[in-house]
Amino acid sequence: MHTIAPQRARKTALTGLFLSVFLAMLDAQAVATALPRISAEFGGTGAYAWVTTAYLLAGSVTAPLYGKLGDVHGRKRVLLGALALFVAGSLACGLASSAALLIASRVLQGAGSGGLFVSVGASLGEMFSPREGAKYFGWFSICFAVASLAGPVAGGFLTGLAGWRSIFLVNLPLGLVAAACLSTLELPRRRKDAPFDFTGVVLLGVAITGFTLLTPWSVALGAIAATAFVVAERRAEAPVLPLRLFRDRTFTVSVVLSVLAGFSFLGSVNYIAGYLQADAGPAEGGLLLVPMTLAVALSSVVSSKIIARTGAYRWAPRLSMALGLLAVLGLTTLHGLPVVLACLVVFGLAAGLNLQVLALATQNTAPAGDRGAVAAAVNLARALGSALGPVALGFAYNAGAHGVFLALLPVLALALVTAFALPHVPLHR
Repeated sequence: MHTIAPQRARKTALTGLFLSVFLAMLDAQAVATALPRISAEFGGTGAYAWVTTAYLLAGSVTAPLYGKLGDVHGRKRVLLGALALFVAGSLACGLASSAALLIASRVLQGAGSGGLFVSVGASLGEMFSPREGAKYFGWFSICFAVASLAGPVAGGFLTGLAGWRSIFLVNLPLGLVAAACLSTLELPRRRKDAPFDFTGVVLLGVAITGFTLLTPWSVALGAIAATAFVVAERRAEAPVLPLRLFRDRTFTVSVVLSVLAGFSFLGSVNYIAGYLQADAGPAEGGLLLVPMTLAVALSSVVSSKIIARTGAYRWAPRLSMALGLLAVLGLTTLHGLPVVLACLVVFGLAAGLNLQVLALATQNTAPAGDRGAVAAAVNLARALGSALGPVALGFAYNAGAHGVFLALLPVLALALVTAFALPHVPLHR
């Protein structure tokens, strides 16, 4: 397979792709440090958790829809549509006059972010062969990880400098820059006549929402919706998530690993930040996260280069889970700030090793017409894990930060065992 995008336009298009991912992930985390200011302006209420949850939930629910739309109607137009929705949602958030309007605007913004994550990953899969694309998936993971970890710091800085609305309004000029860069993106055009799987989209959305809220009634509702979804997808003429994809062991194992990795590495970020801020304060605590962030970037770059050169990738998720388990063991047993920071650096190295290698693995074995659905499934799995993590780990946090680390041990142990089930399929050149 040869690179589709011309060399000159490719760099500009890649800038647009990575900027889009960075903005979408940044807004998932940056709002956390602005919530006290938002609460002060609109009046204290218990609904403010939904300012974050609504964004993540909307992105998770819409991800499979974008994947299917991209497979049918072409990746570029779906990507630009998602970016437009994200920017419109950002403007609505910045102008919101009440908590209810802000939460509704975050749903709109989150619905756009779901399309950005899916469409960018699938676009990279169409622009490059799996072997050549390894390094670009590495840059994807760097944007994702740095935005995730730097979000609270950036949110605090912007809120202190120009107020909480600036967190959202800054997306307008940056979104326009991303759109201008994406206009140079050249991908195969396609338009298939395929029926819209409305039933599948609704049932999957209900299932995701139920499992994310993690209450007894919501989990029961989610289980019922998930069962109905499987039945509906078997009968659907053009399913939003083709169940035949699960016949591919690479796909199935990667989806399971994505849930576990999202739970462990992304779902624990806020608790790690709170752990560091307990004695240091917000500003210094944010700075203490920098070594872990740099470790994520370093391992992403190095691993992507090794994968691109060798075509082998199974070692990355295996080493990732092993290092993660080692780091968490250290955090539960060792004390002292230098040792804790060293363990967090190892944790960062572990996180960087798996963020996009699983997406790369599934793109390598996916049929060309299913790349969007495959990218959506992996993104959905990771998002589901990262949404479940804070909720489930919140119960463990009642026993303190060490309770969170103890709760991560069995999850990472299961992930390590699962990683060894990933089959050997060399990347195509």
